[in-house]
Amino acid sequence: MVIYNSVFQEGRNEMIEDSEDSDDTSDVSMSSDSDNSDSGSEDEDPTAFGREYNDDDEDDLVLAIENSRKLHREHPPAIPTEEFVVNVCFHPEEEIIALANVEGDILLYKYDNEGNTLIKTIEVHEKACRDVQFSGKGNTIFSVSKDKSVAVTDVASGKLKRIYEKAHECPIYTTTIVNENVFATGDDDGAIKIWDLRQRGPNPILSVKENGDYISSMITNNDGKYLVCASGDGVLTTLNIPARKLHVQSEEYDDEFTSLGLFKDNSKILTASNTGKMYVFNWGEFGFHSDEFPNSTKKAINCIIPITDNIVITGGEDGLLRAYSLFPHRRLGIVGQHDYSIETLDISNDGTLIASSSHDNIVKFWNVKYFETLNVEEPVKGGKQKQMKHNLPSSKVNNAADFFADLE
Repeated sequence: MVIYNSVFQEGRNEMIEDSEDSDDTSDVSMSSDSDNSDSGSEDEDPTAFGREYNDDDEDDLVLAIENSRKLHREHPPAIPTEEFVVNVCFHPEEEIIALANVEGDILLYKYDNEGNTLIKTIEVHEKACRDVQFSGKGNTIFSVSKDKSVAVTDVASGKLKRIYEKAHECPIYTTTIVNENVFATGDDDGAIKIWDLRQRGPNPILSVKENGDYISSMITNNDGKYLVCASGDGVLTTLNIPARKLHVQSEEYDDEFTSLGLFKDNSKILTASNTGKMYVFNWGEFGFHSDEFPNSTKKAINCIIPITDNIVITGGEDGLLRAYSLFPHRRLGIVGQHDYSIETLDISNDGTLIASSSHDNIVKFWNVKYFETLNVEEPVKGGKQKQMKHNLPSSKVNNAADFFADLE
């Protein structure tokens, strides 16, 4: 049994295990209460407004409201799920999103502003599917599971192209694709393996066990020389892929590293932690960070996603999506909200949407196109508390200052 160093990791796995063991499922309702007038009460005259009220009028009104919502919606509606969604991944070329759930299934949805359509369910793993990634062209899905397997699935047919049934000695936590033939996996016990689809047989081309805790995230840049891995023991481990060997490990930090992102034309790595801190490493200088982003919430950052070359969105255990400018260091505001801890984030192929999943069994979409023109040089006015509560256009919550500004 692996003993994790943080409450976040234990809580995450407990929720996943509880969801796997439970026979009870419940649908998450996305309906909202409409404003119903009492026009049908006995005390009111149905002809008071010059014509008789009937059910057809109400149906027409509801339809008009719904069409208006669709017309003005800037992002797809949320996707409620029966099972806990562990990971999400956008297709690199089409308007398709993959949801990996705790039952081991991969759900493929076609999305647009009008609505979402489930187009395929791929039942590939016996236990929780913890990570899912599309290949570069989107014709293949790579997935890893708590059942220790790695599956390579054809997207069009939903059929397995290859499966490594006992790829690791313990549950696999994460995966990343290096190129069309090479991918990497990391498990709960700190083992990292690199695989080549051109190799026959069930063995990886490189296996390294230098970490004492789970591998939370892995990343590489366009040249595919180095694979950088974040770990729950607060260490960055870097492998030299062509040389098939360990390159370097960073100094050990007091924080658990939870996620990684690339910025500044792949010259900077950002790693987030369970304490809310973020550290910047120069690419090629993996031993110690070059800059530190101050702790803003003291809440765990579970996931991060680059939006531009300088802006990152984080998903935290407090259920909030927050945006930050890296250079200069600046809190930009709240992008969106969930009721519970946010598990994972991804960005669409055109960079206009992000998707987030939470422990509330809802996958939400947020239109972040406004970041293309957002002036990060202009700070949010007010003190730290006001800055932390500032809502950006994608959030459905209005700022108090905006309300008073309308009164001027």
